Amino acid sequence: MKPLSLALGLAAALALSGCATPPGPVEVTRFLAPDRVALLGQGEIFIETGPGSQAEGLALAPYKAAVAEELRRLGYAESERANAGQIAQVAVQHYVIGAGGRRNPVSVGVGGSTGSYGSGVGVGIGINLGGGEKDRLGTELSVTIRDKASGDSLWEGRADFQPPENSPLARGQANAQTVASALFREFPGNNGETIEVEVTE
Repeated sequence: MKPLSLALGLAAALALSGCATPPGPVEVTRFLAPDRVALLGQGEIFIETGPGSQAEGLALAPYKAAVAEELRRLGYAESERANAGQIAQVAVQHYVIGAGGRRNPVSVGVGGSTGSYGSGVGVGIGINLGGGEKDRLGTELSVTIRDKASGDSLWEGRADFQPPENSPLARGQANAQTVASALFREFPGNNGETIEVEVTE
């Protein structure tokens, strides 16, 4: 694995500092269809909830918004499903890594804010465990880009981030933008390669 630096364009995240423990890298793994690479990064795309996503509705909204921002930056135009040539399926899982290294699921809920997809609504994550300083709050963002006509997968990526539970990057919009930025770093990437994208608060 090779480390990469990640410059976060998040004014809110940069304003939040003081977490003594470094947030750690985002581990990113990507797969692509080598003969379909020319189709990526162009045309109209529709973003939907992927199968098996733990987060849904308002809890998933900041992740969809962050993915949409990255896709627009890459050259896609977001559109309605009827007009799209490609579909981006977004799925998110949250978990806690305790002091003993055990992975435990967490419940996801809206943290006092309301809004719709694209509004930048913040969401809170309710941890069902006693939280110590060494606990890490993990987020796994998975995105699959499919050809709408055939349903074939053109590109698949997974970003896994495990910042300390008290990090400003552990939740909500800052968390969503961090994992999405890492996932689409140097898109489309190399088939089957896993990299580590360094993150600074």
